[in-house]
Amino acid sequence: MLNGLQPWHLIILVLVVVLLFGAKRLPDAARSIGKSMKIFKAETKDLRDEDKPAEPDTKHITASEVKVETADDQVAQLQKQLDELKRQQAADTADQAHKHAG
Repeated sequence: MLNGLQPWHLIILVLVVVLLFGAKRLPDAARSIGKSMKIFKAETKDLRDEDKPAEPDTKHITASEVKVETADDQVAQLQKQLDELKRQQAADTADQAHKHAG
C-alpha cells in the first residue's frame, strides 16, 4: 500500500463530510472557520509583538515645534484666565441684579 492520499481518498472524504453536515451548512462552517483562523492569527501576532521590546519613537522634533514656557509665562496665562473669570462673574451678577430690579 502506498503512503499518501490517492484522489479517490479525497473524493470519499468530501462525500462523507457533505453527508454528515449537509450541503447547506458547509459554506457557513467554512466561513466561521475562516473567521476563527483570522482571529487566531491576529492574537498570536499580538502575543509575538508583546514579547518584542518597544521601539522608541523616532520622530524628530524641530526647534520651532518646541514651546518652552517659563514660570512667568504660566503665571501670566493664569492671571489672564482669572481676570476673564472675574469679568464673566461681574457680568452675571449685573444681569441677575437687573432681572431682580425689573
